[in-house]
Amino acid sequence: MPDHKETVAVIAGGTQGLGLAIAEALVADGCTRLVVAGRRLAEGEAAVHRLRGLGADAHFRRADMGVVEDAVALVDAAAARFGRVTALVNAAATTERGSILDCSPADFDRHIAVNTRGPFFALQRFAQLAVAGGHPASAVNILSMVVHCGQSYLAPYSASKAALANITKNAAQALRKYRIRVNGINCGWMDTPGEDETQRRFHGARDGWLAEAEARQPMGMLVKPVHVAGLASYLLSDASGVMTGALVDFDQNVAGAYPE
Repeated sequence: MPDHKETVAVIAGGTQGLGLAIAEALVADGCTRLVVAGRRLAEGEAAVHRLRGLGADAHFRRADMGVVEDAVALVDAAAARFGRVTALVNAAATTERGSILDCSPADFDRHIAVNTRGPFFALQRFAQLAVAGGHPASAVNILSMVVHCGQSYLAPYSASKAALANITKNAAQALRKYRIRVNGINCGWMDTPGEDETQRRFHGARDGWLAEAEARQPMGMLVKPVHVAGLASYLLSDASGVMTGALVDFDQNVAGAYPE
């Protein structure tokens, strides 16, 4: 079972959905010091209130992961508050639509900025501080099953997450000698507030879309944040031992499989 009593965590994108579920899982497993970040103040304050109610010394920092300075300052602020940071989760992302035929340069750049560049430099600063402090650390990058291909309308999102998948493995190789582990989770279609907003905005979904979508799934549900959160807590803890550079597919659809 994960033990996070000594964990000091930073969760980018930790104010709702999967990021908040991971924060709650860490607290349930003993973490009492953490910083969650996002762009919306109201959501951040609500998340912190919830986490403090669970007994954590939780703080919110407003940050746009598309701005490198925000990503770096997030890690620095947590280290300044708690003395060090031992766990990092990159869960922030943008998922706006676009295909190879219609994606604009601005949309492509925004995906790379938020989903790739920001997490890269947050991870870099996290690793620099851990190396300077001489302590082990663990990071989890939240990826997606789109790293294997992705739908045609997710071209920039797929590209940005595939790049982050490579960063995950490359960083794991570079940092293992410092006992800093880096792993990733390739999440499938997930039931989150952000997904509800996306379905309504881009696909014209109405009330009841979730039940209809889940009825079509092999296991009768979409991926649930609480399930992924348990894996993230495990990967961030000593319970996962030497595991590093792993990209775990978390879905009911098997990459590479064909209809039978």
